[in-house]
Amino acid sequence: MNITEIINQSKLDGIIITDGYNIHFLTGYKGHTGCLLVVDNQWYIFTDSRYTEQATIEAPQCKCIDIGMNGYSKSISAVFSTLFVNCGKTDINIGFENKHISYEQYKAFENEFKKNFEDRIKLVEIGDKINRLRQVKNQDEICKIARAEKIGDDTFTHIIDFIKPGMTEKEIATEIEYTMKQYGADGISFDTIVASGPNSSLPHAVPTDRQITDGDFITMDFGCIFEGYCSDMTRTVLLGNSPSAKQKEIYSIVLEAQRSAISKIKPGMKCSDIDACARNIIEKAGYGQFFGHGLGHGVGLFIHEEPRFSRSCDTIIEPGMIITVEPGIYLPGEFGVRIEDLVEVTEDGCNNLTHSPKELLTI
Repeated sequence: MNITEIINQSKLDGIIITDGYNIHFLTGYKGHTGCLLVVDNQWYIFTDSRYTEQATIEAPQCKCIDIGMNGYSKSISAVFSTLFVNCGKTDINIGFENKHISYEQYKAFENEFKKNFEDRIKLVEIGDKINRLRQVKNQDEICKIARAEKIGDDTFTHIIDFIKPGMTEKEIATEIEYTMKQYGADGISFDTIVASGPNSSLPHAVPTDRQITDGDFITMDFGCIFEGYCSDMTRTVLLGNSPSAKQKEIYSIVLEAQRSAISKIKPGMKCSDIDACARNIIEKAGYGQFFGHGLGHGVGLFIHEEPRFSRSCDTIIEPGMIITVEPGIYLPGEFGVRIEDLVEVTEDGCNNLTHSPKELLTI
């Protein structure tokens, strides 16, 4: 499906796109500010003077309009006045991304259109229809994501030799981010997580000044951006050579759950079934209450995309989807373990883009 088919199937006269990642995907424009209008087979990018030259270069197929002091609503209304003034239509349906727009901006559109067109223009919610266009990646996108993930693998190889007792979580996180850029990353795809000891029981822990000590589990969740596309991986390692019996037990359960789920990934499966595969293993081991998040999420221009391996996502897996597989067990006040790979769905299974070792590493 493409945007023209969405317009036709939804019986729309046009679509206003406000999500920056969707604008990038559809046009190539990467600016931080902008709005895309597709109407009457014409494409318009609205932005301010900081980005008009960039938009013209990156999206030459679009007409670029400087919003100046008018803002988006008045600028888009002016285009509608030109297109619809003599069209004779009394009902004009314009789709908008209701999940990617502020209430203030929505009301600005609604009020401006009502002022100029009375009740002729109706704003129609389109939900995630544009986002879903990004679920299946083409070969160029897959190559960029794989390159970003390799930067992560190379960084992990470096960081396990870098870590020493007494270092803080912040020091390790800083080194991870610096190393990814040294290896060619354009930036980080999300805030790096380094969580040690009891902090590792926090799935989205923020690095602190805590110094790592012998016997600590250290969970490192990080990713980078390469030519606009994201990577994501997590490894949990042990500082010291003597894991406790409980640390061994939890680690082996998480690893079994992750490997089992990856082995089941293939086209035609439901996302919720893959989540259940890992979740059932953790539940049968008695730790189901300590695995609260979904098993994984799509990755692309944005770090969290559709589809998702979760109990509530019944999307059917297709070749070209790229999704994380990241089960975890988090024991409050003790420690946590998460292992995460990034996989590409192929015609008959999946290709793991993450190559760092997953067996329990002691450093």
